[in-house]
Amino acid sequence: MGEPGQSWSRRGLLVGSAVAGAGLVLPGRAFAGPPPTTDPAPPATGPVPGPSAVPGPDGVPGPAGAGPLAEGVPVPYVARCFEWGARKPKFPPKVWDRRPIRILVHHTAGANTNDYSVGAAHRMARAIQNYHMDRNGWLDSGQHFTISRGGHVMEGRLWSLGELNGGRRVVEGAHSPGQNVIAIGIENEGTYMGVDPTPALWNSLRVTCAYICLRYGIAPTELYGHRDYRNTLCPGDRLYAALPRLRREVAGLLGRRLSRTESTKASWPLLRTGDRGPTVEAAQYLLRDAGSLTGKPDGRFDDRTAAAVSEFQRAHRADDVNGLLGGETWPELARTVRAGTEGDAARAVEVLAAARRVESVPDVVDHPQWQKLLGTSGSAVPDAQDPQGVLNR
Repeated sequence: MGEPGQSWSRRGLLVGSAVAGAGLVLPGRAFAGPPPTTDPAPPATGPVPGPSAVPGPDGVPGPAGAGPLAEGVPVPYVARCFEWGARKPKFPPKVWDRRPIRILVHHTAGANTNDYSVGAAHRMARAIQNYHMDRNGWLDSGQHFTISRGGHVMEGRLWSLGELNGGRRVVEGAHSPGQNVIAIGIENEGTYMGVDPTPALWNSLRVTCAYICLRYGIAPTELYGHRDYRNTLCPGDRLYAALPRLRREVAGLLGRRLSRTESTKASWPLLRTGDRGPTVEAAQYLLRDAGSLTGKPDGRFDDRTAAAVSEFQRAHRADDVNGLLGGETWPELARTVRAGTEGDAARAVEVLAAARRVESVPDVVDHPQWQKLLGTSGSAVPDAQDPQGVLNR
């Protein structure tokens, strides 16, 4: 039953009691009533009123991409903002009358703690919120959901859980410029450059992703890493390499079966200082083609190359100007090359074709062809970006 003076929305009913960890209960409730407009958000000592239920935009299909067993998808217990002691947002988050189309996986780049308790999870969520609000200047936590190393799932940005349960609208986040409305951001506690996530975190991640896919109609193939769209190490080499497995396991929870080919994405490689080889040499030719690099390409990602990448990023007003050549910069650097073209961009194609022993190169080398030449297989990572009007904070 609801508390006095409050009513339950049809999308936020709790069925049963919460179980520790990733218990199989429906996520928390959302209260009916319009969202605040000019008043500050309510204190974090009790449930926070959320946006009222709406029918959703006309012509938007219902959830798709799930198999016949989707009704059996386990539902994670998600701690709402007030449960982990969230601060009041600086102002109410914006709610978009549309569904997201993908999920972005992040890591917090923090310590790989061995404290798997609920208390540790809640402290971590508060620390992230403090950093995002006080250091980044954002209105609230940037991500929609957070998962601790102990497997505890928490709502990140206010109202994200209620809108997920509704399955028609999405709260604007701040986890990745260009992907803050069309993608749900999930922060995973820890640093996964050289180690794998804990089994508890992994299990909660796959169950949470399956539930998000079910509610929003997102295909299990549409799970990506932060580095697919930005110049960043996130979500770590090991967690990023596990994304094909994550797509397959999420599909399995939805009653579908994905082949290894279907679960693999032709992503842009992340290049950094210390890398070497034909991929780096091709990048150097492209940088010289763009006027950011001087001297002869030698296949070594050294300080000279990092400086050239940073110069190119500044010239193109990249959000991440850090010398890492990742998913934000590659699409701008790898310009279309047509048959008969001469110059450094064409030389980059030749270097990669020789390294991959490609007998013939298409007449037009566009982004999907670049990705194949760069050594990645599978369908190309889509370039879709947020609509106009996103605050990115």
